[in-house]
Amino acid sequence: MPIKKYNCKPENICFMSSNTWDVSGGGVFGYNAVWVNRFNKVFDKLSYKPKFVINNLKELLNIIWKKMARIVKIEKNGGPEVLEIRNVETRDPRPDQVLIEQKAIGLNYIDTYHRTGMYPLPMPTGIGLEAAGVIKKIGSKVKDLSVGDMVAYAGIPIGAYAEQRVYPADKLVKLPDGITTEIAASIMTKGLTVYYLLYKTFPVKSNDTVLFHAAAGGVGQIFCQWAKSIGCKVIGTVGSEEKIKIAKKNGCDLVINYSKENFVEKVKDFTKNEGVPVVYDGVGEKTFEDSINCLRSTGMMVSFGNSSGPVKTIDVKKHIISKSLFFTRPTLGHYFPDKESLREAASKLFEQIKFGKIKIEIFKKYKLNEIVQAHKDLEARKIIGPAIIIP
Repeated sequence: MPIKKYNCKPENICFMSSNTWDVSGGGVFGYNAVWVNRFNKVFDKLSYKPKFVINNLKELLNIIWKKMARIVKIEKNGGPEVLEIRNVETRDPRPDQVLIEQKAIGLNYIDTYHRTGMYPLPMPTGIGLEAAGVIKKIGSKVKDLSVGDMVAYAGIPIGAYAEQRVYPADKLVKLPDGITTEIAASIMTKGLTVYYLLYKTFPVKSNDTVLFHAAAGGVGQIFCQWAKSIGCKVIGTVGSEEKIKIAKKNGCDLVINYSKENFVEKVKDFTKNEGVPVVYDGVGEKTFEDSINCLRSTGMMVSFGNSSGPVKTIDVKKHIISKSLFFTRPTLGHYFPDKESLREAASKLFEQIKFGKIKIEIFKKYKLNEIVQAHKDLEARKIIGPAIIIP
């Protein structure tokens, strides 16, 4: 009874050379044929038909009992083509960890920074920062989570592009009723980013006028809705005409196409030449100089992303002293150093969604074996809203 090969070439199947296997016939005798039957049934259900190399009976049993999981790995920095799908053995969680069967994985622009090396990582490495799923096993010291809980996470350790993974229990948040795994995976990183931008980095007040770049993007759509619910006036910039409608739909009071219009002039007109108290900029180098010019005295420049490249030079005399400005480059991890701060922020985010103040429309769902195309779409600016990967 041979193991099914499907699209695998014969040389990609390696049989164990012992009495257990009939190498010449490519089959298994006796009771071991039961395991091959089970393997074939599991293999039939896989949406992605990998090239299996069966080295020993333990590896075969791991596949049968779903102890093997697909993950995305990179061996070197580069373009989307460096993303490779691997089959790895899923280990049991340590005392302070849980094993998650992931139902949905978040796709974020920062993932391309890790892939290209803009944010260096030791190689080889997994990739991806957020996901949601169900707990399958818990470590002996985990007391506030249980098998069967639906959970989500955002942040390190990196490696969210996976069917299953072991993750620290204190970095997980439990999903409340009404928040699906797909919604959670699409908004954890983006939503927590918006939370710290609005409440921690520069705590806004009702009637504040703020400038947000890339207002039609994944973070921008959440930011505009949340800021409007607080009572802010939101000026949003976009890079194309088709994105204007998206930004307006999500609450922008004024939308500027910065590829065609001078957004400094537009901001000054809207604020009666006063300027704004804060600029939230995830674009980076392309918008930095003009963003500084949009700020009023003692305003804050919040540079939280680099989609056009990082800000290379800050000249204190030129950029800061002239209006006594503040500049900051915040990152997610510094605002949520413990589970209490993380879970408080996640609770606020989930409340916004449950009460309808933030509406999430998932733009696109990719399969795990479409990850290369997903990264191409990210960098080509084809993704104009939250996107997820279904493993």
